[in-house]
Amino acid sequence: MRQIENFIAGEYRAAASDRRFDKRSPLDNRVIASVSEAGRDEVDAAVQAAHAALQGEWGTMSTERRVELLYAVANEITRRFDDFVEAEMADTGQPEHVMKHVFIPRGAANFKVFADTIKNVASESFRTDTPDGRGALNYAIRKPKGVIGVICPWNAPFMLMTWKVGPALACGNAVVVKPSEESPQTAALLGEVMNAVGIPKGVYNVVHGFGPDSAGEFVTRHPGVDAITFTGETRTGTAIMKAAAEGMRDVSFELGGKNAGIVFADADFDAAVEGFSRSVFLNTGQVCLGTERVYVERPIFQRFVQALKAKAEAVKYGRPEVHDSNFGPLISLEHQQKVLSYYRKAIEEGATLVTGGGVPDMPGELAEGAWIQPTIWTGLSETAAVVREEIFGPCCHIAPFDSEDEVVAKANATEYGLSTTIWTSNLARAHRVAERVDVGITWINSWFLRDLRTPFGGSKQSGIGREGGVHSLEFYTETRNICVKL
Repeated sequence: MRQIENFIAGEYRAAASDRRFDKRSPLDNRVIASVSEAGRDEVDAAVQAAHAALQGEWGTMSTERRVELLYAVANEITRRFDDFVEAEMADTGQPEHVMKHVFIPRGAANFKVFADTIKNVASESFRTDTPDGRGALNYAIRKPKGVIGVICPWNAPFMLMTWKVGPALACGNAVVVKPSEESPQTAALLGEVMNAVGIPKGVYNVVHGFGPDSAGEFVTRHPGVDAITFTGETRTGTAIMKAAAEGMRDVSFELGGKNAGIVFADADFDAAVEGFSRSVFLNTGQVCLGTERVYVERPIFQRFVQALKAKAEAVKYGRPEVHDSNFGPLISLEHQQKVLSYYRKAIEEGATLVTGGGVPDMPGELAEGAWIQPTIWTGLSETAAVVREEIFGPCCHIAPFDSEDEVVAKANATEYGLSTTIWTSNLARAHRVAERVDVGITWINSWFLRDLRTPFGGSKQSGIGREGGVHSLEFYTETRNICVKL
């Protein structure tokens, strides 16, 4: 069994209280690791180590040298690629091909992308007229905010953690990372990479634990944490925002979503079905940007429902390392029970069950895991719970529509505003509808296609702020103005 310790000031250490918790495999519920739970003392030590790093070599390091080190981090992740794939698969149970082709490569790329961004970003300057005719010169500089608290989710833990750590370090900050208790391994493993390439001690710290009255709360309430970035559910984001109000700390949040997808009758039908088979079922539906509400123009409604049903029923359950396995378990038995409660609620509310709705029969020890069937419903009103509330599982409700105005109104009838995907061959309609849907990111005839230079974030209750490219710099730096009288 693996022993997962906190990583503080370049060293792995257990909590002084010796409190530990079990990490269980979502595949079969076996205990696969024992994790040290950080207390207040460990969190304080991590924050102090981060501040010390900012006062030392890291705080005076040139941008060029930081960029070199971040490239070295990315290269070392790539060298140890199989270690990260194994650790992430063990924590999440998701298929190996998803780890190898998406989550781990993107995690490494995040360091290079933001190293390039900080190296190439321009600063602004203005020549200002003055009454004496001599003028003044105003120019802006960017300075790191300090110690960033990074609170990470469990659904794509390495990719989403480095999406925050990469730009934070590129801008010269130090970080205290609190990974999800469900996915502690890759954050801990990254500490070895940091040491191997020479990142100064205290720049990257990891504390393990839970939320309330544990490491998560201790990080967000610590007065030495200068800003907090978080990906997760809206309720937790609200609690973190309240904590951040003490000391007026800045926050950047990607929160929940109840994302809509729209299919017009003129869409490339096969491409749309394939796109929704990914946006609904990828990562067992545990994707913030995934689609849980699908609206299909009436002429192709029944055909689309049957085609997506065939995709759902063709998934292959199994261990992630099995070559033809493409569908893993949910993250935990607790989350499985949450998703199953919505499966039951849909039927109680009068849904027509197209496919799924329960737990698949799994062989041997896999029967103890957090497996779930991909599920499709039709026939519910827009007020039904499974149409309004985020489930975070491999499921969707499909409803017909008759007009552009109708479907835009339905897509926007939610407290969330994270993403949408629109499928049509009419370019004018694509641009028109995309502008009218109130979300942070819209995909047209695609899904999950990302240019890391572009702004990313949610609107309404799906988040605060934007990250990606230069937009990340707005959060991870303070912009200061210097005025020189000539």
